[in-house]
Amino acid sequence: MSAKIRCAILDDYQHVALSFADWSPLKERIETQIFSQHIADETQLAAAIVDAEIVIIMRERTPFNASLFARLPKLKLLITSGMRNASVDMAAAKYHGVTVCGTGSGSSAPVELTWALILGLARHLVQENTALRQNGPWQNTVGFGLSGKRLGLLGLGKIGQQMAVIAQAFGMQVVAWSQNLTAERAALCGVELAASKAALLANSDVVSIHLVLSDRTRGLLDAADLALLKPSALLINTSRAAIVDQPALIAALEARNIGGAGLDVFEVEPLPTDHPLRTLPNVLSTPHLGYVADGNYQTYFTEAVENIEAFLAGKPLRVLS
Repeated sequence: MSAKIRCAILDDYQHVALSFADWSPLKERIETQIFSQHIADETQLAAAIVDAEIVIIMRERTPFNASLFARLPKLKLLITSGMRNASVDMAAAKYHGVTVCGTGSGSSAPVELTWALILGLARHLVQENTALRQNGPWQNTVGFGLSGKRLGLLGLGKIGQQMAVIAQAFGMQVVAWSQNLTAERAALCGVELAASKAALLANSDVVSIHLVLSDRTRGLLDAADLALLKPSALLINTSRAAIVDQPALIAALEARNIGGAGLDVFEVEPLPTDHPLRTLPNVLSTPHLGYVADGNYQTYFTEAVENIEAFLAGKPLRVLS
C-alpha cells in the first residue's frame, strides 16, 4: 500500500475541522494533521508542515508568502476558506506549482456579528453583565437607542446591503458611501448616498465598515477622518483593521473623542496580550468571529473535502487565480 498523503489543517482553534464535514471518503488516501495553535514564526511553521502535500488554511489566519512557499517543496494543493485570500501570494503559488482552491462563504454570520457589536456597545451589555455577575450596582448606564439614529455604511456590497435592511427594521436612517457608489445603486437598496465620506462620518451616529481591503481602502480612515465623528458616535469594523489608521483610532478612543468602537479585526492576529484594544473601556472587541459560525464552517470543510477529492482525480474545483 502506498503511503498516505499528508494534509495539514492550520489554525483549527476550536478543534472542529474534522467534525464539520464527512472526511470518510478520504480516509484511505489522506493523513490529516491538525494544528490548533497559531504558529506565527515562519521557520517554525515550515518545519511543522514541511512534509504536507495539502494544506488547509482559514482565510488570512496564516499568510502564505513567497518565502513560505519556497520552504514547502512537497506542497501541491493549498485550500483556503472563501474565494478570496489577500494573504496568499498567488504568483508565488503558481511559480512553485501549487494549486490554490477556495470554498464558499456565507455573509449572514458577519452581518449578525456586526449587529452584536453595535447592540453590545449601544446598550453597554458587557459593563452591565459584569456588574450583575459581581453583585455590583443595579443599572449603571443609560442605553444608546438606535431608533431614529443614523447608520453610516462605508460600503454597500452584499454585507452592507444586509446591514441596511436590519438598520431600517430598527427604525434607523441609513446613508452609505464608497468610492464607486452611485445614488441610483444606493436608492435600489432604500439607502441615501452620502455627499462625501466626510459628510457620512460627521452626520452618522453609528459608522460601520464593509469594504474589501485594497490599495485604495488601506488607511481610508485617518486621524483627520476620525476627528469628524460625533463624540457619541460608534465606529464598527468587522472588515479589515488596516482600513482604519490603528494608532489614530487608539488615540481617539483613549481621548474619548468618540463614543466607542466595536472591533472584530486587528492588524496582528491573535492580538498581542498587552495591546490597548484588549483593555480600553470604550471598546467592545471579539477575536475575528465574524465568519465563525456553524453554517460557514460546514461549508468550508465540506467543500475542502470536495476540493481534495477533485484534485486527486485531476480535476481541481474552485481554483483561484
